[in-house]
Amino acid sequence: MATLIRIGNSQGIRIPKAVIEQAQLEDKQLEFKIIDDGLLIQPIKNNRDGWKEQFDKVLKSQESSQADPEWLDAPLVDEEDWEW
Repeated sequence: MATLIRIGNSQGIRIPKAVIEQAQLEDKQLEFKIIDDGLLIQPIKNNRDGWKEQFDKVLKSQESSQADPEWLDAPLVDEEDWEW
């Protein structure tokens, strides 16, 4: 059970440590959603979690494939085609 407490001009709740541990909320940023029955508190999902590992995995899997060296070594800009 929790009750609202005054925090400056706002109000907040104290969440018991056991609830925080069970919900795995410790040291996480939280988002609040208003639902029909009240308020849903959940951790913000970080879509970048594990991105480096996934990126490295894709790069490693592509090492064995034949890459086009001409394409990889091509200049990013071909100034000869520009008109000033």
